[in-house]
Amino acid sequence: MSERLNRDRIIFKDLGLLEYNLALDIQLSALESKLHDPDTADHIFLVEHPPVFTLGKNGGLENLAISQEDLQSKNIQVVQTKRGGNITYHCPGQIVVYPVINLEKRKMGVKEFVYHLEEALIQTVMHFDIQAVRNSLNHGIWVDNCKLGSIGLGIKKNISFHGMALNINPDMEPFSWMNPCGLNGISMTCLKKELEKTRRTHLTISMPQIKDLLKKQLGLILS
Repeated sequence: MSERLNRDRIIFKDLGLLEYNLALDIQLSALESKLHDPDTADHIFLVEHPPVFTLGKNGGLENLAISQEDLQSKNIQVVQTKRGGNITYHCPGQIVVYPVINLEKRKMGVKEFVYHLEEALIQTVMHFDIQAVRNSLNHGIWVDNCKLGSIGLGIKKNISFHGMALNINPDMEPFSWMNPCGLNGISMTCLKKELEKTRRTHLTISMPQIKDLLKKQLGLILS
């Protein structure tokens, strides 16, 4: 399903549940189109992935506390990427957002873009009265010492790819098998868990609802 914000020439596309490398191919195709024709519309892809650990330019395998044999038995892939950052984990119950955006045309530097992506995540979870913040240790959003949303970008000729992830209601166990983003002494959290802490379990959360909230916030910050 696609939606156009004609004013900003952004195409939002929901890819549903899609294997990581297939989604990467879609991203890279959009990136190549923009490299060849800068006037091609910006794209933002939303997706959930089957279980996969991805490694960034800063490494990651050294921060994975489970053997390759065990990963294979659990049918969990490990994929090397060209994004920034270290190790991360994707799975159903987590929304992944891939913005293929021409930053130069939007008169936006990389630091400003990351700040805006974080703000979109913060405002999205604020809808559920969850107070998430930035942390100087690592890009993304945090609740106390727990990471709720992650950001890891690639930039090629001022065009962004890769992106960010927000944990909604995933199986949290595999997150404990790694040092998130290569950081020691922290853990991951999810929106469902944070709502349980505040005893607001009566609030309904759904993936379509949160995707709509994210699209709204991203449309506002990129307009």
